[in-house]
Amino acid sequence: AKITELLTLYRGKTPELVVDVGCGTGLSTFVWNGIAARIIGVEPNPDMRRKAEEKLQRIGSGAAAVSFRSGYSNELELADGEADIITCSQSFHWMEPVSTLQEFGRVLAAGGVFGAYDCDWPPCIGWEAEQAYNKLIAKAAEILNRLVPPEEAVKQSDKSEHLAQMKKSGVFRFVKEIVFHNEEMCDAERIVGMAMSQGGVQSVIKLGAAAELHDELEQFRLLTEDAFRAGTRMVPLGYRLRLGVK
Repeated sequence: AKITELLTLYRGKTPELVVDVGCGTGLSTFVWNGIAARIIGVEPNPDMRRKAEEKLQRIGSGAAAVSFRSGYSNELELADGEADIITCSQSFHWMEPVSTLQEFGRVLAAGGVFGAYDCDWPPCIGWEAEQAYNKLIAKAAEILNRLVPPEEAVKQSDKSEHLAQMKKSGVFRFVKEIVFHNEEMCDAERIVGMAMSQGGVQSVIKLGAAAELHDELEQFRLLTEDAFRAGTRMVPLGYRLRLGVK
């Protein structure tokens, strides 16, 4: 809700069209349902897009404004100036920034807003569990560096450079970074699930090397379960939103 409120505020009006680029399974797309007149989720991965479309079918007429399509960030099949808001939820770092920002500039209306937002990981659950999470992610990166040839590795940019890239693009007359948090009810299972969904961990699993992560994952799981003591509690999830106004 905070994301939709902030981006709508900087757009200056209720958006007609929101385009969620790199939408994955559609979680970040559906948050606009009931707010924008049209919402388009763009995702090149067919498996993720299929999950988004399955979710859309389950909702049915309750999400008639939402649609999903295949596409890439620098080749959007949209008219010039058609979109009020473009979002990238935890996905902009996977995109080639120069051509992507030029394409976003083409598709955004005058005064339109681009927002790239990411979670700060790990969430605040306790230092021991957080340290175990960092070890898990570092181990996944080590495995990928060993198993994936450099020329085949998926390139990603440093998230801390997003704002500078937006300024450098010349597309936006105003850019800003907003840091905030959302408190959400979590239990150990949800936190472990979030960790399992991280890109590096998922890549290791897809390569059939999950066994190499066993020790780090089990340590993280045990410490997270200990932190929650089989219960649920409110956890602050930190976010960073980099936005630009065309």
